[in-house]
Amino acid sequence: MNGLTRPRPRSFSGMDYPETKKKRNFAGKILLAAMLTVLCIYILKNSSSFTTPTPFSRHEPGVTHVLVTGGAGFIGSHAALRLLKDSYRVTIVDNLSRGNFGAVKVLQEQFPEPGRLQFIYADLGDPKAVNKIFRENAFDAVMHFAAVAYVGESTLEPLRYYHNITSNTLVVLEAMAAHGVKTLIYSSTCATYGEPLKMPITEDTPQIPINPYGKAKKMAEDIILDFSKNSDMAVMILRYFNVIGSDPEGRLGEAPRPELREHGRISGACFDAALGVIPGLKVKGTDYSTADGTCIRDYIDVTDLVDAHVKALAKAQPSKVGIYNVGTGKGRSVKEFVEACKKATGVEIKVDFLERRPGDYAEVYSDPSKINRELNWTAQYTNLQESLQTAWKWQKSHQNGYRRSMSLALTY
Repeated sequence: MNGLTRPRPRSFSGMDYPETKKKRNFAGKILLAAMLTVLCIYILKNSSSFTTPTPFSRHEPGVTHVLVTGGAGFIGSHAALRLLKDSYRVTIVDNLSRGNFGAVKVLQEQFPEPGRLQFIYADLGDPKAVNKIFRENAFDAVMHFAAVAYVGESTLEPLRYYHNITSNTLVVLEAMAAHGVKTLIYSSTCATYGEPLKMPITEDTPQIPINPYGKAKKMAEDIILDFSKNSDMAVMILRYFNVIGSDPEGRLGEAPRPELREHGRISGACFDAALGVIPGLKVKGTDYSTADGTCIRDYIDVTDLVDAHVKALAKAQPSKVGIYNVGTGKGRSVKEFVEACKKATGVEIKVDFLERRPGDYAEVYSDPSKINRELNWTAQYTNLQESLQTAWKWQKSHQNGYRRSMSLALTY
């Protein structure tokens, strides 16, 4: 031996353990940080305060963004069509309880450009949902159509009408106030007048409604008017009469749900009878104090009606309220209407005469001179038979109404 000590083999296991532990701890921290980052992003994206900016979420010079409540319904969809044609930006909110998503699809096909039209499925009876909609969208004005709207049904389900019309209007008005939306065009009705002693009806005719539908609408009007007294909001209230017709170009029409046919408009019942969906037309009430014993109504074409809404929007002034009757100024009896419908459809419709419908009134027609004078609006589609022919053409080609997609590709 040369006296040197041979180095003993050394185990490195004791030396690499701390190093490996440090590396593993470091990797674990990175993984944990990554997971927390992903979680934070997920929470932010799903929170009401995090939204991807869209044209609908910001105001733009020269662009007026209108919220159309009930825009999937008969009148609301026609109003949305007119607004889009006039280059407005439109958001439709509807819970589809009475409206048709098929009408929205038609509008989306007609105006596919980004930033023109969006549809939001929501119920106006849900204040949280309504406030979220107002928070995430930059509205300049609201056209409030959403409402159940059958006189006969209102006598059977009054609480539903007070909730859907009066309470929901309050929710919309509160959201407008909270989010600084300053213009309201309110869809009201001649039913708020009840059965006046004198014809024609002017805007000063006393409002004494005789059915829950008219009462609920008047309550909503009163809420709007009381709020407007201490607000700079521009308000237009349009009280319109019996709506008929459809889009002259055949894109939209009226398609009530089958279970509501009993409560629907007389035009729908006439068309159903002409198509053979029902065996005949039931005229309720032949003993009214009118020339032929049947009710007299003022029939306004839907194209004229939405024109009145657009003119009201253009003329709305801050801190001012405008109240207008929207009608032709001419009354037609139910018997006259039925004869015009027979000629429009070319079908000899069978007619059964029955007792009066609860909550109905004998004679209602408008004096439209105020809206003629102040908004420069006059009804153009005043030929009853021609309006019915236009609507009949749509009905014949849409006998199942709008063919709603079961997938319902909605925008939330």
